[in-house]
Amino acid sequence: MKTMLLASTLVLSTQVAAHSDSHFSVSTDECAVDFKNDVHITPDQVYIKNGSGQPLMIDAQGFLYIADQPVQLSQDERMAMQTYADTLRGELPKVASIALQGVELAGVAIEEVASAFNLHNFESLSGLMDELHTEIEGAFYQQGTFVMGEQTFNDFGEHFEHQFEEKIEQAIEGAMMESIGSLLVAIGSEMVSSGGDMARFEQRMENLGAEIEQKVAQQADMLEQQADALCGNFKTIAEQESQLSAMIPQMEGYQLFAYR
Repeated sequence: MKTMLLASTLVLSTQVAAHSDSHFSVSTDECAVDFKNDVHITPDQVYIKNGSGQPLMIDAQGFLYIADQPVQLSQDERMAMQTYADTLRGELPKVASIALQGVELAGVAIEEVASAFNLHNFESLSGLMDELHTEIEGAFYQQGTFVMGEQTFNDFGEHFEHQFEEKIEQAIEGAMMESIGSLLVAIGSEMVSSGGDMARFEQRMENLGAEIEQKVAQQADMLEQQADALCGNFKTIAEQESQLSAMIPQMEGYQLFAYR
């Protein structure tokens, strides 16, 4: 079974794994969600593709079509479909938002370290964060359509694994090698200002690290809370899908989520 981490730094506490012989899943200590099918969302329509060659479409009024053929719905069923489509439209883009905020947070951490030690060789790493931000945005938003599902995650995961992991490692190594002189000068200056007192110097270093951690940790906690809340919303969507499948048998097989 093929397993890979999909940029764990992006979603912080959320572990993301894609399985080539199963389906995409997200798991945390309190959340286990399987993503079973692919969805494309526009302001007016929601498309769900399940590999059967017969895509499901819900329009803005809640009317349901499978393979371009209308499915007869009662008024209550149509309203339930409309609510479901609106829920997907409101909740799923939060996945992209959390990932993008994770990249921005990584950039903040890099800038804080560089600023603390007056380092000027981290531009390549910051540039990679910008590039990764663009890649994530492009993976989820395609020609005005929000796209999410197994294929989207697999494609991005493979691209990240084969491109960005190596680039980020090289950028970090290069930045550290190029900055070693500046770093030694900064440490020397700190020691001079501490009067050669190693205990005082160590305390200043600890305080500096604590300051950087505090700036990043608060944002990281907020991002983790968003991820936890989103997972709870996925559970609600999974329950909503089960109810819809019971009401409308044609919905069977088109569920996006399975909550374990």
